[in-house]
Amino acid sequence: MPSWELEREASSQGYGSVCGCDEAGAGPLAGRVYAAAVILPDGLELPWLNDSKQVTEKRREVLYDQITAQATACSVAWVEPKEIDEIDILNSRIKAMQLAMDGLKPQADFALIDGNRDHGSRCTIDTPHKLIVKGDSLSVSIAAASILAKVSRDRYMMKMSERYPQYEFERHKGYPTKRHYELLRENGPCPIHRRTFLKKL
Repeated sequence: MPSWELEREASSQGYGSVCGCDEAGAGPLAGRVYAAAVILPDGLELPWLNDSKQVTEKRREVLYDQITAQATACSVAWVEPKEIDEIDILNSRIKAMQLAMDGLKPQADFALIDGNRDHGSRCTIDTPHKLIVKGDSLSVSIAAASILAKVSRDRYMMKMSERYPQYEFERHKGYPTKRHYELLRENGPCPIHRRTFLKKL
């Protein structure tokens, strides 16, 4: 379960304001990639908080409201599918995370970032930071960011399901499921499909 250990370690090194940052939607064939950055009040306890993949959809919605209401600062950003095709998914993930951190008011002095990559061929993380593999199950702030990114992306895909009902985005959220591939073969791609991800069609 996530704890405050990594945030407190950063504070002990002299950083005043520490955020967690995570992204959602690197793997889907369609839609934006989202990222969130969150600064939480020290010691805040949120029941059920964990890596977003370990939390039910209903609890993620509750946590989203609790985090946005109680965070010192939080920010959500994204990169559109067209740009993902132009700069690739690694650069897009990193760009979205830096945009989320840039959107924090007040800004963070230091970031705990989920994953093991902080730069691609075009984009880099500029905020002073530490990369944490499986950070969303270790750090409270990263877990909170993972919830905001995941819920924001799911809500966006629900809107896209109304615009493009023939793909059933409400069911698979754009991920490469068997059903999604079937519907892609029937209908061809729509404007929010990532063309560079459609190698198997």
